[in-house]
Amino acid sequence: MQKRSPSLSLSSYGADWSANRRIAIVASVVAVLLAVATVVAWLSGGNNGQQAPDTAAPVPAPSTSSSEAAPKPAAGSGSVPHPPRIAEPVAYAKAAAQILWSYDTRTTSRDHQLAGMRAWMTSEAKYADWASVVGQVPDPVLWSRMADQDQHATGTALEGHYPGAFKHALAEDPSAITKAYIYVVTVNGKQQIAWKKGGAGAEERAVTLAVQCRPSHDCSLAAIAPSVTQ
Repeated sequence: MQKRSPSLSLSSYGADWSANRRIAIVASVVAVLLAVATVVAWLSGGNNGQQAPDTAAPVPAPSTSSSEAAPKPAAGSGSVPHPPRIAEPVAYAKAAAQILWSYDTRTTSRDHQLAGMRAWMTSEAKYADWASVVGQVPDPVLWSRMADQDQHATGTALEGHYPGAFKHALAEDPSAITKAYIYVVTVNGKQQIAWKKGGAGAEERAVTLAVQCRPSHDCSLAAIAPSVTQ
């Protein structure tokens, strides 16, 4: 039997959002695709819908301020890889999901984790919802507790697809995508977690991402979008 992590995993942070909030955000996806002017409202907030691993001593998940400044991407961002040059939405979303599910508190500070993740974001401020990405990262106190346990994880993206709500809205109005070129992609995969004294565990993961892929440009991450897996 696998041991369970003594602290919260990075990718489960923020999983306790209310169902009503998620439903409200999901409902706005269709409206955004049909009226691109509201895309920013659609991108605000998000959740990967996952449960935190069991903990020996439950650690509360403090809320992260949405006003937290976006760190500038810098050299030496620890375990966070540089964004790949990919122009296909599903392939980029799978790569982005893996960085969301991967971290190493032994070699990477929280600031470096955020800086590395920031490099994956779109440079178009109008469409970049940095707060939704920051919301996936534990606050400094929780990160420190994870580091005390040498906690680290590796994510693997097994499958990615366009959710039904996105495909339906796009079919209703194909031209709606041509202003922002933001695609909604749901990725399913696994996360391997390890910590001190041989502790280890594995979790199934699912996350829905908003990815911007303009023609003749590499893709970039716009937001952690609502979970829409149909």
